[in-house]
Amino acid sequence: MDGVPPGECAVRLVKAGADIVGINCHLDPLTCVRTVKLMKAGLDKARLKTHLMIQPLGFSLPEFPFALETRAMTRWDVQKYAREAYNVGICYIGGCCGFEAYHIRAIAEELAAERGFLPPASEKYGLWRAALEMHSKPWVRARACREYWENLLPASGRPKCPSMATPADE
Repeated sequence: MDGVPPGECAVRLVKAGADIVGINCHLDPLTCVRTVKLMKAGLDKARLKTHLMIQPLGFSLPEFPFALETRAMTRWDVQKYAREAYNVGICYIGGCCGFEAYHIRAIAEELAAERGFLPPASEKYGLWRAALEMHSKPWVRARACREYWENLLPASGRPKCPSMATPADE
C-alpha cells in the first residue's frame, strides 16, 4: 500500500523492536491471511521470529455506511478464515470493523482443540447446529451438520458475496 512489500515491512518492524507484526483493518479476511503469509515469508528469509497477528474487516465497504447488512460475514466464513490464519502460523487472530461477539466466538470454537477448551457461551447450543438434530421437521434436521453450513450459499450470493470476494477495483 505504501510501496514497501509486506515481507520487507515485517522485517523492518522486527528489526526496530516489534514483538508482534501483522495486519489490521481495511481488507477482507482472506486478503489479510495472504498478506501475513508474505510477511511470514520475509521474516523466514531474514531468519527472524516474532508473533503474527491478524484483524481483518468483517464486511466489504461499497455500501458503507448505510447498507452493510448484506456484507456481514457468517460465523462459518469466520471459522474458515480462523483455520486458514492459524495454519499459516498466526496466533493472534481477531477482527476489526464489522466483527461481532459471535464472530469472535466462532474463532474460539474453530480453534478449540488447539486452545484446549471451548468458550463458555458455546455451552448454550450444539456446535455445528447439533441442537437441530431433534427438530420436528426433517428438512431442518438435515441441516444439523458441518457440511451443510460450510457449503451453504446464502441469499447474499456467496461465493461472490462481497464480504468474501475481491473488490472489482483491485
